[in-house]
Amino acid sequence: MWLFYAFLSAIFAALVAIFGKLGLKNIDSTLATTVRASIMALFLIVVAFIMKKFQQGMFAAFTTRDWILITLSGIAGALSWLFYFFALKYGIAGKVVAIDRLSIVFVIIFAALFLGESLTWKTGVGALVIALGAVLITMK
Repeated sequence: MWLFYAFLSAIFAALVAIFGKLGLKNIDSTLATTVRASIMALFLIVVAFIMKKFQQGMFAAFTTRDWILITLSGIAGALSWLFYFFALKYGIAGKVVAIDRLSIVFVIIFAALFLGESLTWKTGVGALVIALGAVLITMK
């Protein structure tokens, strides 16, 4: 089932680039990112209410460490989107997305360093192919 959700994530991520590029024509990228984040937050709150995720004592399960890590994740995500929309406004969507997807390579490296995930030859070759693909897509 995770594969199905991963494909849906990829499809919607592609739509973010298309809708974002079209929407950024006449507006500031930082303002657009802020509006987008606000809409996302409202949408996710509604979804969480519908799915009954807001129940009494639900935040009690969060440790201080959890709060810090989720906060850092949120800040990293916000910075990622600020830079992404700035690049999207002034760059070519396909090229911006190709470079953005180098995040896969960084995740593989960071997961090996910080999470202890194995870095196999297949993973290394896959990461190299992704990196080479990004280079090829962005070349003139």
